[in-house]
Amino acid sequence: MTGPARALMVQGTGSDVGKSLIVAGLCRLYARRGLIVRPFKPQNMSNNAAVTEDGGEIGRAQALQALAARQPLTVHMNPVLLKPQTDVGAQVVVQGRVRGTARARDYHALKPDLLAAVLESFGVVKDGADLVLVEGAGSPAEVNLRAGDIANMGFALAARVPVVLVADIDRGGVIASLVGTWALLTDDERACVRGYVVNKFRGDVSLFDDAIGIIRARTGMTCFGVVPHFADARLLPAEDAVALDARTPRTGTAPDRVRIAVPRLPRIANFDDLDPLNAEHGVEVVIVEAGEVIPGNADVVLIPGSKATLSDLAALRAEGWDVDILAHHRRGGIVVGLCGGYQMLGRSVADPGGVEGEAARVAGLGLLKVDTVIGDAKTLRPAEGRDAMFDEAIAGYEMHMGETSGPGTARPWLVLADGAADGAVSADGRVMGAYVHGLFAADGFRRAFLSAVRAGDYAGASHARRVEDTLDALADHLAAHLDMAALDAAFA
Repeated sequence: MTGPARALMVQGTGSDVGKSLIVAGLCRLYARRGLIVRPFKPQNMSNNAAVTEDGGEIGRAQALQALAARQPLTVHMNPVLLKPQTDVGAQVVVQGRVRGTARARDYHALKPDLLAAVLESFGVVKDGADLVLVEGAGSPAEVNLRAGDIANMGFALAARVPVVLVADIDRGGVIASLVGTWALLTDDERACVRGYVVNKFRGDVSLFDDAIGIIRARTGMTCFGVVPHFADARLLPAEDAVALDARTPRTGTAPDRVRIAVPRLPRIANFDDLDPLNAEHGVEVVIVEAGEVIPGNADVVLIPGSKATLSDLAALRAEGWDVDILAHHRRGGIVVGLCGGYQMLGRSVADPGGVEGEAARVAGLGLLKVDTVIGDAKTLRPAEGRDAMFDEAIAGYEMHMGETSGPGTARPWLVLADGAADGAVSADGRVMGAYVHGLFAADGFRRAFLSAVRAGDYAGASHARRVEDTLDALADHLAAHLDMAALDAAFA
């Protein structure tokens, strides 16, 4: 394809309707045609982020979409990233760099100023591409947020990009969501809409035929297809913590299965660390919700990353999970901490500058002889090296604010390619923590770790291969159920 890049924006009638996966599947589908296709999301809100090669960060969904498109990551694929730290405040990341923090009401006042950065990044992503697939955020029907919008129709109008709506039939009310969204759009916004996709259908698709006519009669919109539920979506990295709600616990516990308990912290971050474990045969990942106890039969307790270490540590104590974790360790169990979880395992966590809120210094769980000081500087970088326990190769990334030191670091968990040490391992070898995310995606390390917990056969499919195969299957799934000729024509 020659000429300027063509673009299409996928917006949803609500959150979690499947926009991210639709874009990922289309990225892979068009990439297989030999086209240079790139993903773009003007504004994202997530604590699950990915590190780019140039040391910036973007939403995890755009990283998956870039992988699907077979394109290198760039901060311009997601120029505005909001990382919630409290119920009403978030860290604001612009073109990969932390701009500061803002309360929700204050952020809405900033949005008009951010549009220039968004449009600049969109121009960078378009340069040299054949197609750009843009993902919206939330819903364009949230008209109370219309002023200064940069995430949905505000961007579509400014960048002159046509729109396809996606609606989720699995939650019910799909006709109302589509017709209602249409009713709330302005005439200019309606002119952007080329049609819609119904997603996550279960059962006989022909039962929706009459609904297509009803929606057309009320809106004039074209249906690009009814996409059945894609069960293998669970094998792909998830971005939003709502995905943890969808994890179906296995009934019963086989005696030879490694059981990994993960306390669900209020500001859990980068929980895609769990995906390779959750997909592994012979492993059961148990998400421990508020009000529940950490199972006494867990083999491993894994404390995940956190966007707000101090408040999540307080929440962990309020749930009584600190008592459960210490009892688990006394019984001979293994405790793992990743990033914020690593900080919690130490003797103390201090935030003298109030980076996360009020200045404070609190006691950690005391399972590792390390101390953490949270500061303004944010470490963002890819990381490669080997683990010090099994001498297996690892690859991942660092994304944290804070430095950890103390006698426990003399026994590091990881040794990075540049010779730097990361993390700590307790003297008994049963408590370990590190800053590097993505450890368990390394097949050799994951298998060695699980085998050390419980002997078994963990030589299943490569995690990277599983993700690639699932992206191909997703592309095939969309190709089979969408009117691709009509969708091709919708690009502008």
